[in-house]
Amino acid sequence: MNLSENAKFVLKARYQLRDEKGRTVETPQEMFERVADFVAGAEGAYGHDHMYWRERFLALMTDLKFLPNSPAMMNAGKALAQLAACFVLPVEDSMESIFGTLKNAALILQSGGGAGFSFSHLRPKEDIVRSTGGVASGPVSFMRIFNTATEVIKQGGARRGANMGILRVDHPDILDFIRIKRREGELENFNISVAVTDVFMDALRSDSEYLLLNPRSHEAHKKIRARLVFDEIVASAWETGDPGIIFIDAINRANPTPHIGSMESTNPCGEQPLLPYEACVLGSINLGKYVRNDGRRPGVDYESLSDDIRTAVRFLDDAIEVNRYPLPEIEAVHKANRKIGLGVMGWADMLIRMGMPYNSREAFAFAGDFMRFFRETARRCSSELAAERGVFPNFPGSVYDGHGMPRLRNATTTTIAPTGTLSIIADCSSGIEPLFALAYKRLIMDTELTELNRLFFDAARAAGFYSDELRERILRQGNARGIREVPGKIRRLFKTAHEIRCEDHIEMQARFQEYTDNAVSKTINMPHRASREDVARAFLLAYQRGCKGITIFRYGARKRGTLVRFADAD
Repeated sequence: MNLSENAKFVLKARYQLRDEKGRTVETPQEMFERVADFVAGAEGAYGHDHMYWRERFLALMTDLKFLPNSPAMMNAGKALAQLAACFVLPVEDSMESIFGTLKNAALILQSGGGAGFSFSHLRPKEDIVRSTGGVASGPVSFMRIFNTATEVIKQGGARRGANMGILRVDHPDILDFIRIKRREGELENFNISVAVTDVFMDALRSDSEYLLLNPRSHEAHKKIRARLVFDEIVASAWETGDPGIIFIDAINRANPTPHIGSMESTNPCGEQPLLPYEACVLGSINLGKYVRNDGRRPGVDYESLSDDIRTAVRFLDDAIEVNRYPLPEIEAVHKANRKIGLGVMGWADMLIRMGMPYNSREAFAFAGDFMRFFRETARRCSSELAAERGVFPNFPGSVYDGHGMPRLRNATTTTIAPTGTLSIIADCSSGIEPLFALAYKRLIMDTELTELNRLFFDAARAAGFYSDELRERILRQGNARGIREVPGKIRRLFKTAHEIRCEDHIEMQARFQEYTDNAVSKTINMPHRASREDVARAFLLAYQRGCKGITIFRYGARKRGTLVRFADAD
């Protein structure tokens, strides 16, 4: 295997098996063999050759063309064998539900998964509690309990707990929720997002009021001006990066099984909306591996990519079969919808290899065309699996049933995840993000790793402008801006995240979202000098462009919490 030193470090620190004394007892090759063998075990139930698919899966992973989400690599073949990364659990308005969900969340977090919760059903603070004659403490107080519990759970011995906390914009406690991360030390194990409705956006557009609703009584609590709430969201996001926004009505318009229920929350990074008790297995294909150059203009090797998408979809569907779920309720819902989320990493690498600047019109047009091909191919494979193994059980009554849509094995097939540690292993750019920097240091399990962009330095050597002085300057400033010896064409091609306008970040997210079943994890980077008005415009543009959510991060903002969606999440 052609692994970078950083990849070897991450694999050893997080994924390779250890004995009771903490000593590593498998090599990276053996780790991938463990995963491939366990997942291919599903093939026997359908009369297929276990060893044939084991080798197919193994080749895809060891070539670093495809990697499944982190829990699959950590847990496959072990007694735990919990392979899914994304979960959503319900939180209803009773002590039994709240603390039952907390117990269930602990099992998920312990297995390496990330959990999302909507706290929107909880009665607001100071509301009546008839059973005790007292008053309610409100959803934010219960979020603090979840946060404390998460702090003491070390995920699979390798990852910190990660949660998503969501509150609807029409909940009476919405302002407390929006402001919570401005205080030091609050909800450090949560990303938080406001579930924004179309009604709210209409009120914002007309500068009018909208109703806050008591979730206990379903009665109007009071009216509030939409602009006031929106300005508070903007102020907190500008200061801390939280809250993000999910456009909950857009999410539910894309719900493939509305007859089963509505979606209220997402996983911790926002790319996977799910029903209560639902899970999803993710995986990502490394796009930098599929650029061919036959002496003319570089292009995509669509034939090879298509074959590998089909193998990856099969891998993820097999993973559902062999997965050992933390709760029977989750197993029932996941196997009824069989949601998978195949996505991409190395998008910025692919654009560089093809000579397209990330924020060019050409790249935006290519993004839409490419993701349409990607989803069509994934669905075609899911349809072939359905012909062989049967459609997902909730197919009757779904949006695919009787509407000229294909018969599918999986209710969803595509998701764009952030691929934090996976991209280190594959030695590629993260998700669909632009390059973070041409050189930077990152902290993994209290160890500082140096990342150098090999594509840039290879280009420098090929074009004859490489020098040790150039390398040192890139290490200091992280980008090529203002370095005269770097040709303008190269500077444009290797623009980093903070050199790209937020409008262009959003445009790239929107182009991918149009052809993604689930959602898109994308950080909208802003420079430190960005104003609150800039943040407000970004939120409005994301809604107008059809995104299912948006997360902004202003460089140098005061971080509150783990901010998992910006870094270590798969």
